[in-house]
Amino acid sequence: MTTTRRIRVADGAREAVRRSLEAKLCHEFAQPELLELALTHRSYTYEARNGIPAVIGPAHPDQRDQRNAPGTDNEQLEFLGDAVIGLVVTEALFREFPACSEGELTRLRSNLVSRKRMAAMGLELGLGEALLMGRSAEQNGGRTKLALLANAAEAVIAAVYLDAGTGGLAILQLLAQRYLIDPEMDPMRAALAKDAGRGAMRDHKTLLQERVQAENAGKLRYIDVDQTGPAHQRVFAVEARLEDVDGERILACGEGSSKKEAQQRAAETALAGWKQEHRPKPRSER
Repeated sequence: MTTTRRIRVADGAREAVRRSLEAKLCHEFAQPELLELALTHRSYTYEARNGIPAVIGPAHPDQRDQRNAPGTDNEQLEFLGDAVIGLVVTEALFREFPACSEGELTRLRSNLVSRKRMAAMGLELGLGEALLMGRSAEQNGGRTKLALLANAAEAVIAAVYLDAGTGGLAILQLLAQRYLIDPEMDPMRAALAKDAGRGAMRDHKTLLQERVQAENAGKLRYIDVDQTGPAHQRVFAVEARLEDVDGERILACGEGSSKKEAQQRAAETALAGWKQEHRPKPRSER
């Protein structure tokens, strides 16, 4: 990371943020610039280079495509953090549940590194307030968005891993246990005990399809709605839609580095908000 004056604007405040995070992470950074980079949202770098957009709103093109040079925001660290935390959680599950099948372990891991759990970790760490964020993203509620908190948590994980060197995985094992695994341990054991590990451990798309079929709610479809980013770092957006006699309903939207991942996240969000008596309205009524 190239240290610039814009990131040193409030040195005292940033120092306090770093110390607070280090305490929660149980790691003191030898390279504090790594943590600062992990906390730099792309909107902050974009606005520092191009200025604040004249029109601030979720539909404005300037907010949809805020791409910066690699290494000037936290997106590359997110990529690394996602892989590293996946490894750490996989090893922990392998040791904790030696009798589980590969499929069961895969579904357990998917739950633990889901957007929901990673966002909960980001919230516990206080990353929403710690982020360096552009005015456009902040005014659009960026500091409380689950996807943004999850991404920030992944970036911070990568920063710890890189800064700690050979001891990085050991620190991340402790963090994963505290913030991801322990809060879900009882539900995981209960899910595995139910129907010999089936049922509650199915993936989100399967669970949503079963819910739709059980309630005869209509036809579930996944529609690709957007694709952004360079060829080596695509971000796909997919909507989970429900078709019935009243029209087409948008249940949820999900993003991911692949269409499959985006579909799973859309299904996860749809399941979290599903209530038969309060389904989303058809597009024509929105």
